Amino acid sequence: MKVGIAGTRGIPNNYGGFEQFAEYLAVGLVERGVEVWVYNSHDHPCREKLWKGVNRIHCYDPEGTIGVAGQFLYDLNCIADSRKRNFDILLQLGYTSSSVWHRLLPKGARIITNMDGMEWQRSKYHPLVRRFLKHAEKLAVNSSDLLIADAEPIRDYLDLTYHVHSRYIAYGAEVFETPDPACLQPYQVSPGAYFLVIARMQPDNHIEEVIRGVLRSGTDYPLLVVGNVKNGHGAMLVKKYASDQVRFLGGIFRKEDLNQLRHFSRLYFHGHSAGGTNPSLLEAMAAGAPVCAHDNPFNRSVLGDDASFFADEGQLAALISSPGEEMNRDLMKWNNMEKIKMKYSWNSIIDEYFRAFADELGKSTV
Repeated sequence: MKVGIAGTRGIPNNYGGFEQFAEYLAVGLVERGVEVWVYNSHDHPCREKLWKGVNRIHCYDPEGTIGVAGQFLYDLNCIADSRKRNFDILLQLGYTSSSVWHRLLPKGARIITNMDGMEWQRSKYHPLVRRFLKHAEKLAVNSSDLLIADAEPIRDYLDLTYHVHSRYIAYGAEVFETPDPACLQPYQVSPGAYFLVIARMQPDNHIEEVIRGVLRSGTDYPLLVVGNVKNGHGAMLVKKYASDQVRFLGGIFRKEDLNQLRHFSRLYFHGHSAGGTNPSLLEAMAAGAPVCAHDNPFNRSVLGDDASFFADEGQLAALISSPGEEMNRDLMKWNNMEKIKMKYSWNSIIDEYFRAFADELGKSTV
């Protein structure tokens, strides 16, 4: 089986969720005897053509020069290259800047698309952009042999909206097993004596509501905000709220540090309200963090009853102030870690993708 993976800036992960997913999936598939090729931006810092058994293809990516339009050109370059590779499977991670090139997809490969979240719902986008994203979603549905939904609400949405069968395969995580409070020293906090939010600085992640809720609660514990603040929304939040109590730490990419911060937090706030099974939520659960999540179907489908939920800053403030909320947190943390082991482990997720690929190749030979 020869599999190409497109839709990321490349591996090893140096950016975000899809890159981390591609890294785990690609290496896991190689261990299962699959020949795997992953597309990488031309300026990815890792230059090796073969990394942990995974073939890496570098394609020109002008996003750093011309901005968002560069994503479309990068995807075009990757798709054009894929036409000469004789892949059995081409896995596309997302569709927002690739489905417009659907007519150029390789004819000999089975096209499988991970639909990510419902991007057109995101409030950060202008109405015209959201309209385009809805159209791009439809193009991806119509040009794919199989759709992967990483959350059950997305599977249900695709089935209801487009009357197509999509396959539910979640994202993955690994249980964190090496907590060490000494790792908190650089961040000048103590175990259980700080709140934490890790997210991209965009409105639909409800970071401002989290900040306002913490301040409104009257707590003395600081809130650590992890994420790149160089965009417009992030700069606004820093200017408006930065203080000894609201501490903006910028981006932190060392996984060990992030897990230590999650594990020892008093509450981990997950404000994401759009998309599917969010990687940062699974990673918080895997780290044994006590989760307080934005109340929406995506988060509910993953957490069940094992979290506190908020719809606005008032509810969040009340949750912080209520002593009764702490009583069940140890059980919730244990339950969430069990979910990771039983439902979201990387081994089981990779096995499911392997079976999905094998099933698709079986169809193509009938």
